Parts: sequence; structure tokens; C-alpha cells
Amino acid sequence: MSDWVWRKSSRSNAYHNCVEVALSPTSVAVRDSKDRTAGSLSFSRREWRRFLAGLDAGRSGGEPDDG
Repeated sequence: MSDWVWRKSSRSNAYHNCVEVALSPTSVAVRDSKDRTAGSLSFSRREWRRFLAGLDAGRSGGEPDDG
């Protein structure tokens, strides 16, 4: 993952509460932008889509799709 391109969240705030995300053709990695050496969490693309759908459902009051 050292050659991945990391992108900081557009939701970053003045208190440095933010994450960075890196994409590959098959997976997504997430890390704390304040402590980049602490490692990262890795998800399959499908898991990442379900996570994002869950966030969207939480905002709209609906349930995420199982697909």
C-alpha cells in the first residue's frame, strides 16, 4: 500500500478529525490522517459500497441494501 495514492476526506475539519482513503481496483484502504504510520483498514470494494450505503441510509432513515 505504500505506492497507493491517499486522498484526505472532504469532511476534514479544523480539529484534524479526518481520514484518508486510497483506492485500488479491488479494495479500499482507510487510515487516520494524524497518524499515518499506525496502519490502515482494508475493505473489498463491495464492503466499502455497503458501508457508504449504510451511511446514506442513516441520513435518510432507510435501511441499506443487502446487495
